[in-house]
Amino acid sequence: MAKGYRLSASTGIHKGDREYQQDQVVLLSHTRVPGCMLAVVADGMGGRSGGRKASDQVMMTARQLFERFAPEQDDGPSMLKQIVQEAHIVIKLTAISSEQEPHSTVAAFLINPTGECHWVHAGDSRIYHYHGNKLIKRTLDHSYVQTLVDKGELTEDEANVHPQSNILMGCLGTEDDPPFETHSISLLRPGDVLMACSDGVWHYFSPNELGSVLSSLSPRETTEFLIEKARTRARGGGDNLSLVVIKLEPLA
Repeated sequence: MAKGYRLSASTGIHKGDREYQQDQVVLLSHTRVPGCMLAVVADGMGGRSGGRKASDQVMMTARQLFERFAPEQDDGPSMLKQIVQEAHIVIKLTAISSEQEPHSTVAAFLINPTGECHWVHAGDSRIYHYHGNKLIKRTLDHSYVQTLVDKGELTEDEANVHPQSNILMGCLGTEDDPPFETHSISLLRPGDVLMACSDGVWHYFSPNELGSVLSSLSPRETTEFLIEKARTRARGGGDNLSLVVIKLEPLA
């Protein structure tokens, strides 16, 4: 582990105002390599069991590939791409043998013992990188409204309340291969915070609000606060919520 910080982390999940839970979240510590961690959020879609099957497949694929991953010799971004590609194929095979159309988003980040971080995402589950309360970078959704934002036809705020904000341009399990992007951070620093979450969480907060919460609360407090606040703001119409937060706290 790169010196100068310790990792604290938490996951949170809630079914919101839906009848059933289709989100999944996991935080895995490598069984052989201390300081190597994988965080994954998957938001399943496609009917009650279809969506859950899809997010289950993302988690199963991530666990299997991370178990085989050797950080000292294997390439992190390649492993993350493999999670997306393999989960996509397995979800498509699941669809053939069932009545539903299972689909899923994915947002995953890998932290290596060297302090390197890599991430991948497909769909509208997001990853945020803050330093203190300042947003350094976040993923851009594979969604209809994001294409309008990219063209300058909508602002971020308008996109958030747009009636078609839930239309995805790509995710796992669809007929076409999913769009996905990777990003790398060469060295994490004390004060950095990483969060992956489903749209049931991020939909209800501005980047400034998230920065304030992530910088001032512990990961456990953050997950509890954001779920509770999103539930309040949804006013009985909230989606499933899932998130994982990792904070790099300076050594005292």
